[in-house]
Amino acid sequence: MNKQEMKNSEEPLVSVVLSFYNEKLFLPEAIQSVLSQDYDHWELLLVDDGSTDDSTELAKAYAAEYPGKITYVDHPYHQNKGLSASRNEGIKKCRGTYVAFLDADDIWMSEKLRFQVDIFKNNPGVTVLLESSLYWNSWKDKKKADTVVPVGAREGIYKAPQLMLSLYPLGKGAAPCPSGIMVHRAVLRRCVFEELFRGVFQMYEDQAFLCKVYLKETVYVSAACHNKYRQRRASLVSAVHDSGNYHKVRSYYLYWFRDYLHDQPFRYRAVERLLRKAQMPYREPFLYKVLVDLPKQGRKILIRLLIRLGILNYSKSW
Repeated sequence: MNKQEMKNSEEPLVSVVLSFYNEKLFLPEAIQSVLSQDYDHWELLLVDDGSTDDSTELAKAYAAEYPGKITYVDHPYHQNKGLSASRNEGIKKCRGTYVAFLDADDIWMSEKLRFQVDIFKNNPGVTVLLESSLYWNSWKDKKKADTVVPVGAREGIYKAPQLMLSLYPLGKGAAPCPSGIMVHRAVLRRCVFEELFRGVFQMYEDQAFLCKVYLKETVYVSAACHNKYRQRRASLVSAVHDSGNYHKVRSYYLYWFRDYLHDQPFRYRAVERLLRKAQMPYREPFLYKVLVDLPKQGRKILIRLLIRLGILNYSKSW
């Protein structure tokens, strides 16, 4: 689609929110993957989280080249407010019925938007769509293999709160990547991004959003894969693991989620059990180690004893 065709295209059905901070190396490739979509009815919001490198000028240049299709957005006084605040800033300006997210170092395959819009059209009760992601190792070294990682649940429609029980961070199934998510815009009034997840805690900002989705929305899990999730040492996830802060960040999220659950009008007892189990290494590390190291039968006996003594008040998650 050339620039004139873009100017004359209909109002966007899909708003794409791409937030970035100092991503001059990867931002052009991410933007080009949106421009290369075989689906026309989109708008792209480039949300600058206070960048200090050339990515600000790059984003402004794309917005000037594609007026009406690409919009540059930043915070007042060009502040750095974090990824969640930047996503929220972009969402405020969305015009589309659907909203898709693209991380600044990831890219989409050309059929991504068309394929996902068709799923929504064919499943009118669905409000959120999650898809598999290609963990992209070969972008830098062609000898490294890429791996498609499906969302950790079978393809199909899930009512709340099914996915909360089966997907990370409480379940064992793989969580979706942000670049594979599309939602009805109305979802973003019920499920906002939490802006307190900043700094190293930003690693869990998508999980804080997704837990709300799992508790409130009807979700379609797709086995298809139309996004490439760039694997690199400089990413936030790698930095958190390399610095030994993973458990600090995970514990922060789990305590936030406990408070969030407490404020809901309904009880999610199965979710609460999994949450208590997930928190146990941080709340009762010695007892947790004892239980984990015991053989299964011995663990059951000890749990029954601890419940009788009032030390534990739950057991099903074990």
